[in-house]
Amino acid sequence: MFKNILVPIDLSHIEKGSTLVEMAQEFAKKHDCELTLLYVIPEGSHHVVIEVLRDLHDKIVSTAEIKLRDIAKRHKLAASTKTRVEYGHPVQEILKVATDIHADLILVASHQPGLSDYLLGSVAGKVVRHARCSVLVIR
Repeated sequence: MFKNILVPIDLSHIEKGSTLVEMAQEFAKKHDCELTLLYVIPEGSHHVVIEVLRDLHDKIVSTAEIKLRDIAKRHKLAASTKTRVEYGHPVQEILKVATDIHADLILVASHQPGLSDYLLGSVAGKVVRHARCSVLVIR
């Protein structure tokens, strides 16, 4: 049913990431599909870092890649699991990567919505509204 699953992870909320990865692992085993773990460096921090300190930017990317690989290793994900680090607006980058890898499913974590989420919309909510593939929101 699914061939490619995209799992965006917010490394600042790694506890949600663990639950998400466990769910993704179950789907991957059941459907014999590929997993891609994604971290998006938020747009604001990205521009400042690139303009001011290129070395710091490279270190942030490298650290994020290491953390994603550590998550894959800790959860004993298949060797075929891919990791990606992108820069920009999280919703736009998640949707772009989903298209790039021909994702059949996006597994995304959500938190308990607060008032600001109802007014502005959360990342998960925007992904659900705009994705061209199935989206499963894990709370």
